[in-house]
Amino acid sequence: MDQQRLTRILATATTHILLVLFAVFAVFPIWQIVNISLRPGDQLLSSTLELIPSNATLENYERLFTETEFLRWIGNSVFVAFAVTATGVVLASTAGYGFSRFRFTGRNFGLLTLLTTQMFPATMLLLPMYIMLITLGLINTFLGVIIVYSATALPFCIWTMKGYYDTIPVSLEEAARIDGCGRFQAFSRIILPLAAPALVITALFSFMTAWSEYIVAAQILQDSQLWTLPLGLKSFEASMSTQWGLYGSASLIVMVPVVLLFLALSRWLVSGLTLGSVKG
Repeated sequence: MDQQRLTRILATATTHILLVLFAVFAVFPIWQIVNISLRPGDQLLSSTLELIPSNATLENYERLFTETEFLRWIGNSVFVAFAVTATGVVLASTAGYGFSRFRFTGRNFGLLTLLTTQMFPATMLLLPMYIMLITLGLINTFLGVIIVYSATALPFCIWTMKGYYDTIPVSLEEAARIDGCGRFQAFSRIILPLAAPALVITALFSFMTAWSEYIVAAQILQDSQLWTLPLGLKSFEASMSTQWGLYGSASLIVMVPVVLLFLALSRWLVSGLTLGSVKG
């Protein structure tokens, strides 16, 4: 066996070993949560390394649906997440198109302002947004949370859509206009279908912004009937004890929609993230 082939085999083996180690490192926390959710009672730690506890039970999942308001929290989160997603897709797709195709006074300043907002964490905007919501009477309402989440997600979404529109030739719209389409018809029938990968990224980012966010929701949604999933899960934690079994089972169920979304939209993700950033 020549030296070059041996080097190639060693490099391949090293790569696979590293990939396996990283995969184990990534999967280990999920396995721990599964393990905790299947243990009876509220056991956080175990002295064994069993993949599945020998006394595994679905008691925690049963308690989650029968003794808590978990279904209400799911409904609240689904409503808020889909409202933010719809708002993000509609506003980002139209605003991104305007920034990409039109030249108007304040265009560069608007783009720079949107970019600047991404440099600050959302928690820095919490106080001014909270004051605005108090003034508008939107504290303890879904509308207040939807407005804050949409405002947080839109700058990134608009830049993503704008960058993707820049990669679509203007000649396609001009051809549609010659064939009798108006500006809106050319946009809706020609540009939007071609921008599907960027729309998927916008929808996914908007959904994730609302689905797993805790800090903003904790400040705005004070009524337990309006709690979203992160607030509901936090209620399992008390000053003297934590219901780890309920915590683990709820965490796994909360994770399922996100995983399914990523699997369903995976074929759009690479092109949406790369092509949208090629041209600025």
